[in-house]
Amino acid sequence: MISIDATQLSDKDAYKLLIGSVVPRPIAFITTLSQEGVLNAAPFSYFSIVSSNPPMLSVSVQRKVGVMKDTARNAIESGELVIHIVDEAVVKAVNETAANLPPNESEVERAGLTPIESESIRVPGIVESKIRMECVLEKSIPLGGTDETPACDLLIARVVRAHVADDIYEDGRIDAEKLQPVSRMAGSYYSSLGKLFSIERPQ
Repeated sequence: MISIDATQLSDKDAYKLLIGSVVPRPIAFITTLSQEGVLNAAPFSYFSIVSSNPPMLSVSVQRKVGVMKDTARNAIESGELVIHIVDEAVVKAVNETAANLPPNESEVERAGLTPIESESIRVPGIVESKIRMECVLEKSIPLGGTDETPACDLLIARVVRAHVADDIYEDGRIDAEKLQPVSRMAGSYYSSLGKLFSIERPQ
């Protein structure tokens, strides 16, 4: 095997190593509101579950040369965000929201997506998503880089209300094949659900 000293990698090479190795990665499609009332939306694949009691999710929002992205800034300022699960039906529109727009322009409008009012928070969600979770920001942690210019903002979001499409939900379970989730690979590649198999856990 090739032995790589991670401490000697450039930012670019470390990034390529990680996104090529940690695959597939689920995608959090996040909406937030700016202080001016602009609905911001963007996808993030540094995304996972933190806890089920209470239900919490983690999203790492990378900074650009130490500058906080709109999603992180809005979530921190308002304390609220909506996290959507990306599926095959919406992935192309979600990809459009990755465009680098100024803070006063809405990616939702650009992508032709439909906002819907949330029930427990002020930030709207997106109608087209099969799963959306209204969240409050539990904690934000600047990490990486230096103290003066962190590399990212780790957002811990507590789910306060979930919305799930009728046809993918049964007996408290999500039908993954009906959800048709999409995950992120390296470069411009995405992955669909693919083959499922089961292995029993040892007792």
